[in-house]
Order: sequence, then structure tokens, then C-alpha cells
Amino acid sequence: MKIQRTIEAKLKDTFDASILQIENESHKHSVPANSETHFKVTMVSSEFAGQMKVKRHQTIYKVLSEELEMAGGVHALALHLYSPEEWEATGQEAPASPNCMGGSKADMQPAASSAQKTSSENQGGEHL
Repeated sequence: MKIQRTIEAKLKDTFDASILQIENESHKHSVPANSETHFKVTMVSSEFAGQMKVKRHQTIYKVLSEELEMAGGVHALALHLYSPEEWEATGQEAPASPNCMGGSKADMQPAASSAQKTSSENQGGEHL
């Protein structure tokens, strides 16, 4: 939980947030047990009022640049950043994260090759 605590401390030090939730979602992905690679951050701060989403995200990335750039650090960071008014409009709930589809790029190679083979075989005039 070292990375999660660091993320929380840095965000608390940087923002005056009325709500700050950091969820380690690594267990939902194809990573070793007890990993700290995938996080969901939900934060409500008046500092976000009038700020575009891109600017909000850039600010978070800057604050957490060390954790994002280090080897074995944060691989995925889902950011749900709201002004207090936006938070009220959401019903005070961040969207759920999608389930991991599993696998890796290496796992996709055989599937892609198989799909190409099937496609080329079907070009021989056979209609499906």
C-alpha cells in the first residue's frame, strides 16, 4: 500500500478536496497479487470549478509524475475529478470502472493471426 499512501498524501497536500477517494483496482487486472499498478481517484474540489477536464488531468499527472514514470509504478490511473456542483449533479457517485478484459498484447498475436487466416480463407469464394 506504499504507492496508494503516497498518492493520497500528495493529493491531500496539493488540493483542498472535500472528497478524496483512492481505490487500488490492481486486483481486477492481470497483475501479481498485492500489486499497486491500477488506481481510481475520485476527488471533489472547488479548485476544479471552471476548469476543463484536460487541465484537471494534467494537474494530477504533474503531481503524480514520479509514480507514473517509475518502473513498476502506476500503470493505469482512472481520474474522476469534480467541482462541488458537478459532484452534486452526478448524484455523488463516480462511475464504476469497467472489468478487465484480461490478457496482454502477447496473447493477442495468435488471435490476430487466426483472424487473418480465416479472413484469407474466406476470400477463396466461400460465402458465409
